[in-house]
Amino acid sequence: MAESLIKKYSDMLNNKEITCVELTEKFLNAIDTANKDLNAYVTVTPETALETAKAVDKKIADGQALSPLEGIPMTLKDNISTKGIETTCCSKILEGYKPIYNATVWETLSAQNAVLLGKTNMDEFAMGSSCETSCFGGAANPHNIDHVAGGSSGGVASAVGGNIAVYGLGSDTGGSIRQPASFCGIVGLKPTYGAVSRFGLIAYASSLDQIGPVTTTVEDSAIVFDAISAYDKMDSTSRGRVGAPVTDTLKNDIKGMKIGIPREYLEGVRDEVRVCIDKACEVYKSLGAEIVYFDLPALKYALPVYYILACAEASSNLGRYDGIRYGYRTSSYKDVNEMICKTRSEGFGGEVKRRILLGTYVLSAGYYDAYYKKAQNLRGSIVRAFDNSFTCCDVILAPTVPMTAFEKGSAISDPIETYLTDICTVPVNIAGLPGVSVPCGFGENGLPIGMQIIGNKFCEGTVLNAAWQYENAVGSEVFKASEYGVKL
Repeated sequence: MAESLIKKYSDMLNNKEITCVELTEKFLNAIDTANKDLNAYVTVTPETALETAKAVDKKIADGQALSPLEGIPMTLKDNISTKGIETTCCSKILEGYKPIYNATVWETLSAQNAVLLGKTNMDEFAMGSSCETSCFGGAANPHNIDHVAGGSSGGVASAVGGNIAVYGLGSDTGGSIRQPASFCGIVGLKPTYGAVSRFGLIAYASSLDQIGPVTTTVEDSAIVFDAISAYDKMDSTSRGRVGAPVTDTLKNDIKGMKIGIPREYLEGVRDEVRVCIDKACEVYKSLGAEIVYFDLPALKYALPVYYILACAEASSNLGRYDGIRYGYRTSSYKDVNEMICKTRSEGFGGEVKRRILLGTYVLSAGYYDAYYKKAQNLRGSIVRAFDNSFTCCDVILAPTVPMTAFEKGSAISDPIETYLTDICTVPVNIAGLPGVSVPCGFGENGLPIGMQIIGNKFCEGTVLNAAWQYENAVGSEVFKASEYGVKL
């Protein structure tokens, strides 16, 4: 059975096998050593972490019970607002920006005395699939530092996979939690749109963005999801968790569960990925589940729909970065117009500028109907196609990414090719569905392969239970800890 690190460390704290200060110092020391290779953290917060750790130790000394996440060292992606702590989205244009408020998810975890180790690396404004568009340079894969950790939440995945954080929160706009989780051999949950508050998440594409946990086990993802999924009046799209806590639904029998596999998801994936998916199907059959293959032709529209809508929303969301209110400002200019133009040209990286230009184009007069409006109509078709799919199956099984992690530099030299790595993940965001990536094997190069389990809206319990059953059936066969970080 896969061991919950959150429960393990929580038990150690409650049983006084280790103090929270000692545990926190072990992680801070590990960050100091491993981050030279991994580049997972862009900001480390030892004062904040140790202050919280001392408060947790006092509670333990006073005989008070701890909440599930209390005292557990964790990290946040650098696009989640933290009051008084630099939050840059790994972009030069937000250099030195310290928010004056907390994101709701961090406000919630902070109230539970979660120990914040720091902010982690990411593709600039979450735009990328390798973490290499970051102004701090990309995060490395803890299984092979010559390969990328994935993106855009590459730093979170590298930190969790590299044992320099117990868990982390990332954001997923088109696969940005699930893809790096797959590359780094860990678990990444993209919740239903609206299940977790987006207040305080610096937006890329507001109708697609969703915050979710990155962990080493499925049970840990369930624990974190239960903690952060609640209605938030500050987010107009918020609905919160529907039904009982997800941790209560784990260990439910899946005998008779129908697991659907759309044939389109298997087109174009590497043979080694297809083999791992086939093996996972055999595991599910041995657990009593039924595998159902079916067609989902609407998937062929997902990638163009995603890039049109995401870039259109990005061009609008990123219009606020003008050098006037906060962040980077160019050093020399003649007037306001030149100042804004030079600030944005110098402050944004190449990938961000590409997406802003594409988004502005598809929203412009004469092209709105041809691109943006048509993409919105096709989005509706994709949503309906998934709705129909769940009439014949309980969950959908698919590859997370068509390949293992690519080598450093390849995403920069061939960005078009890396866009295609999103083909399996973007449909989930377009339809607003929950999806979790779990390790399911290794490629010929020894790097992890992930599969994703997709469910109907607000069915995180069903999705995570199916993932938990698989994880515990295969155990260490598909999970290999990296050589980095803390091991207790």
